[in-house]
Amino acid sequence: MDLFDQIETVDPTKNWLPYDGTVHYYGKLLGRQKADIFLKELLAHIEWRSDEAVIYGKKITTKRKVAWYGDKAFSYTYSNTTKYALPWTEALITLKQLIEENTGHSFNSCLLNLYHSGEEGMAWHSDAEKDLKKNGAIASLSLGAERKFAFKHKKTGEKVALLLEHGSLLMMAGTTQTHWLHRLPPTKKVRLPRVNLTFRTIVEGQV
Repeated sequence: MDLFDQIETVDPTKNWLPYDGTVHYYGKLLGRQKADIFLKELLAHIEWRSDEAVIYGKKITTKRKVAWYGDKAFSYTYSNTTKYALPWTEALITLKQLIEENTGHSFNSCLLNLYHSGEEGMAWHSDAEKDLKKNGAIASLSLGAERKFAFKHKKTGEKVALLLEHGSLLMMAGTTQTHWLHRLPPTKKVRLPRVNLTFRTIVEGQV
């Protein structure tokens, strides 16, 4: 199922997954001018670092860059590496408040990804690390280049794809991470950068 024929007026209450999860697309929360301003601010002032992962004992460093911010110095472990959250910047607090007002959910942390061009992407995965609130909402704000974002059911293989616009918000909730994988496919057609902010809830000490 391909959802590129997205209509201009977006219904934020619609579930874009056919079953076993919940995905809401809010469309553009930010107009182009404001989105441009935030993109420029984040590119210049976020403490970007190359992402690292340990796969089969081998350390891999990605071209894609990441940053981790939160209410306090939360630890967050994925791909066998641990990161510690930095204090919120003013821009991130503003965006967090905007997203909380629109979704009705609250978040205590944000993982940011910087894709320098379409050639950088993300493989199939689910955000189900033990540090995250189980079945909690993850709000994904996109700034910069429009990119395809895809979901694939873990058992049936059914796929759903959306085009994430500059300044738009997508939210995954419920059992989405349990039953669905998602990815950002690479493409040579996109030459501009994209910043993705995923606002999350860390629960410390849960098993």
